[in-house]
Amino acid sequence: MEDMGGMNMTTSPSSAASGGAGGGGVMMHMTFFWGGNTEILFNGWPGYDNLGMYIFALVIVFVIAFCVEGLSHYKFIKEEKSNNVVAGLLQSIIYGFRVGLGYLVMLAVMSFNGGVFIVAIGGHTLGFMVFGSRIFKKSTLPTLGKSFDSIPTNC
Repeated sequence: MEDMGGMNMTTSPSSAASGGAGGGGVMMHMTFFWGGNTEILFNGWPGYDNLGMYIFALVIVFVIAFCVEGLSHYKFIKEEKSNNVVAGLLQSIIYGFRVGLGYLVMLAVMSFNGGVFIVAIGGHTLGFMVFGSRIFKKSTLPTLGKSFDSIPTNC
């Protein structure tokens, strides 16, 4: 085999999936699986054989998904008393924060853990129910020209 600058070209698929030729890494799942032995967002977190930390990680993912919906539907800026430049900067900061949190939820779901997937959907659903649906609205009449501080993520 041709020399590839120090690369070992004889790596088996199983060793490549577990971190390379030297091994020692954790296998990354490419299909959904169930169980608490997983890594979510950070290397080694929530850890293995630690049910309490796994449940804590699920709660964190749920809360982040809930907050994404809150930031999508809540109106932080009162239009009649706002300076356009300040309001625009605040809207941009809120939007960036919301998008960042949304990407964190997406990356957590990419762990392919079934529990993480379910709590992410649950967080988004409950967040929409609280902040975006008519359940907790004062008026049942549709508001024309209603604007949000960031663009809602409605389908």
